[in-house]
Amino acid sequence: MNTTGLKNDYKERIAPALMKKFNYSSPMQIPELKKIVVNQGLGAATQDKKIVDVAITELTAITGQKAVATISRKDVANFKLRKKMPIGARVTLRRDKMYEFLEKLVRIALPRIRDFKGIGGKFDGRGNYTLGIEEQIIFPEINIDSVERIQGMNITFVTSAPTDEEGYELLKEFGLPFKDAKNN
Repeated sequence: MNTTGLKNDYKERIAPALMKKFNYSSPMQIPELKKIVVNQGLGAATQDKKIVDVAITELTAITGQKAVATISRKDVANFKLRKKMPIGARVTLRRDKMYEFLEKLVRIALPRIRDFKGIGGKFDGRGNYTLGIEEQIIFPEINIDSVERIQGMNITFVTSAPTDEEGYELLKEFGLPFKDAKNN
């Protein structure tokens, strides 16, 4: 995959368009994508330790970067959870791998979702956006026949945008297929 495609697109098309739209006085004010965090919470991992290993392998295949296990911080008796137990997996992507993953997500994975009508536009108030995906099998690296359990994930886009409107425009320019109305 061409890793510099979206990066060059940002420099040549997206940044000037944002500069013009928001009337920035300096190019340093233009929002940019800082990192993408892919996270899987695995509640069933308290019963079966193998689930975390499978999730790490799948996230590594999807993102092209080694995933790490997330561990619990404290004991919770109701969930049969002990301190320092692996309960999830995550990957933080930056630079070229981030753009490569974003391109794969927008052009290949999201169109594979059944009855897809776009993603919601709910931001966190600081220009960052989290997208929830219900099935990991939308990614082409996952062999559907070998999947034991369907697992969802959260994908967080961290931007340098100070407001939700600027973050929305940045991600929309990158090609994220938001629904028509903002903030639904």
